[in-house]
Amino acid sequence: MTSEQLIWVSLLLPLVAVALIVIFGKAPNIRDGCSGAVAVLLLIAVGCLSRSVFSGQRPELAISELLPGFDIAFRVEPLGMLFALVAAGLWVLTTAYAVGYMRGHHEHHQTRFFTCFAIAIFAALAAAFSANLFTLFVAYELMTISTYPLVTHHGNDEARRGGRVYLGILLSTSIGLFMLAIVWTWSLAGTLDFRLGGILSDAFTTGRISQTGLGVLIGLFTFGIGKAALMPFHRWLPAAMVAPTPVSALLHAVAVVKVGVFSVLKVCVYIFGLELLRESGVSLYLAYVAGFTIVVASLIAMTKDNLKARLAYSTIGQLAYITLGGMLATPSSVIGGGMHIAMHAVGKITLFFCAGAIYVAAHKKNVSELDGLGRKMPLTFAAFLVASVSIIGLPPGGGAWSKWFLAIGTVETHQYFLMAALMISSLLNIAYLVPIPMRAFMKASSDQPEDDGAAGGSWFAEMQEAPLLCVVPLCITAIGSVALFFVAQWLYEVLLPITESGPAMLEMKEPTEATSR
Repeated sequence: MTSEQLIWVSLLLPLVAVALIVIFGKAPNIRDGCSGAVAVLLLIAVGCLSRSVFSGQRPELAISELLPGFDIAFRVEPLGMLFALVAAGLWVLTTAYAVGYMRGHHEHHQTRFFTCFAIAIFAALAAAFSANLFTLFVAYELMTISTYPLVTHHGNDEARRGGRVYLGILLSTSIGLFMLAIVWTWSLAGTLDFRLGGILSDAFTTGRISQTGLGVLIGLFTFGIGKAALMPFHRWLPAAMVAPTPVSALLHAVAVVKVGVFSVLKVCVYIFGLELLRESGVSLYLAYVAGFTIVVASLIAMTKDNLKARLAYSTIGQLAYITLGGMLATPSSVIGGGMHIAMHAVGKITLFFCAGAIYVAAHKKNVSELDGLGRKMPLTFAAFLVASVSIIGLPPGGGAWSKWFLAIGTVETHQYFLMAALMISSLLNIAYLVPIPMRAFMKASSDQPEDDGAAGGSWFAEMQEAPLLCVVPLCITAIGSVALFFVAQWLYEVLLPITESGPAMLEMKEPTEATSR
């Protein structure tokens, strides 16, 4: 099978899942089995495609041209391939987890849930493989629409309010800012194609856009991509926590927020170009907005007693790490941002899996209610601790490497205040994450005596973990958050090509050098 055919297969498989889920909606076992089987097939297809992309090929697939310069087309490059691998791999585990959670919690409308979930995965892959801004925008908007029913899944007043905030912020920023940035880019460059080195260099050197205009344009892109959750356009993310935990996992790890920060990185690398951003300095103010978001979101997370709310604000801060990497525009910072897409996805999905398992098994939502629960749910809280280590950025968690490269980026650009923001945030990560498993393991619950040693080996007998389909995925992702620490060299080499100067930047340099002679 050729690489172009693998792109077709990868994009069609989630749609096949949608059809099968709808057809077998009244046969839950067949429906869920089909969803899981297609997820596995997708991972295999994406894995096969990655072999050619990481070896240097850039397969392309053109679908149609809707208007001159606005076409639906796909071209797979290393950053998009990495994102597609993350989305496909975590879809397998999230599907298994969602089956255990939805059945264990006796949720209604499960067919609708899995249908929208599959559409969201299709949108994530379409964004990952997009060859131009127009295709990326269409996939981005499809992601918003397809996940709205998931956010409002429970159908109560709280869910509807959360859904209104979710839809209102994401649609208003994308239509009011992101779309405007796309049209402006097309008028300047005459193309919306993603090109290594960027497509705006010529417009800047010929004076069609000033440095101030370039700064406004990068701001329109960054704030217009509201799924990146940069403050002040972040409120949709905590509002969406009314959704079931598998949806939270989708929002925070598999697709939604990752589409946001992936899009920001893609714009920095392939629309502006790292050299243009670095030499003009137009993105530096956004780096400080990201630094502000990192610290403030971490401080707010410390105040939240509701576990999912605490993890939601943690996500806002962690996403800002990736935005910071793009805005610093150094090879190290961009590689660190790309790594953090994978590192954060695996670590954060583990934390949300754990939160859902705690709710299913113990019906606890708040951190203050978790005292002594580690005795009954040792696997869940051990996984939570392991994933926390990665989110904090400590070895042997994978997040140690991504944060290391981001810190190098701040040093390379002499932005020591931003380096301080990274360090302070990591300390705050410790303060709001580590006490959760510690109080579960170290404190006695109110309905349990402090010293239960006389019971001998009763700990195993007292275990009351969530259903196996919930526990196994969170254990696998916890192991994965450690495994990423040991494949950092491979991730670095995979992402290195996106930091190279492309033809557009080389063409810009030649007249400059000739003029100086």
